Amino acid sequence: MGDGCRGTVSADAPIALCDGHFAEAAEWAVREHGVVDVLPSPCRLCGSRTGIRYPSGWICASCEWRHGEVVDGELAPPRVDVVYYLRVADRVKIGTTANPRQRFGAIWHDELLAFERGDRALEQRRHAHFAADRFARTEWFRFSDDLRAHVAVVAAGVDDPWDLFRRWTSEAIALRG
Repeated sequence: MGDGCRGTVSADAPIALCDGHFAEAAEWAVREHGVVDVLPSPCRLCGSRTGIRYPSGWICASCEWRHGEVVDGELAPPRVDVVYYLRVADRVKIGTTANPRQRFGAIWHDELLAFERGDRALEQRRHAHFAADRFARTEWFRFSDDLRAHVAVVAAGVDDPWDLFRRWTSEAIALRG
């Protein structure tokens, strides 16, 4: 280093830095880039639990809202339409909503299988696609192999559908400016 450091470097160190300079570099990285961690409480704007902690405070990792700031009550939340797949036993409801938490509160279900970004037009295409498995005049379908395969594709790479919904909400907020 520029100060003539002759400190010992660990043999398995990824970068040739002594312990003192490594600690200094780590502190600099925290100041510049923060540390990803669980927020002290859910983000007031998007509900995410993941944040980035800086010495000056927290920001939401999803929507970048400064943790603790009050959300402007006059600012309406963005509309994010989703097609959802809810399972009850061996049946699946394919529906659409812009407010899934409220909607799901009114529907008995065992599990949220997946979200797919889309509106009534996409919902109608899904209903038509799985018409052979549909219970007459309802939005409920037999959890057939075809429907199971479709849900697996929609849910691929998503551990929690709510994380995906929060990301879409955050993106809509960011696009709004």
